[in-house]
Amino acid sequence: MEISIFLARFLGGFYLIFGLLFIITRQLGKTIEMTENKAFVISTGYISLLLGLATVVLHNVWVWDWKVAITILGWSTLIKGILKIGFPEFIHKQAQHFKAHQVIEAIVLLALGGWLVWMSF
Repeated sequence: MEISIFLARFLGGFYLIFGLLFIITRQLGKTIEMTENKAFVISTGYISLLLGLATVVLHNVWVWDWKVAITILGWSTLIKGILKIGFPEFIHKQAQHFKAHQVIEAIVLLALGGWLVWMSF
């Protein structure tokens, strides 16, 4: 299987599941509240860093089609991991902006996940 297809299915499924969970359980607001805990932010930063770095190493493809979305997601995840580890207070501050729009963000996750899965088949 081509790496682009694999990553589109993996990330698409991930975003679909989390988008649905955030809408059904309203968990996104609770997760945002957890950004007050620096240890939580830093530990999730390591996970983001690893996922982003793996995606960038495996799929650093800059082309003019849908596959560039995976590369952009990989780089943004890598940068997010670095910010979470190095600047947890900044992450907490930014998370507060998202708190009021958690349903919109969950819908965006669902749409992105659905689009990635659609493109992978």
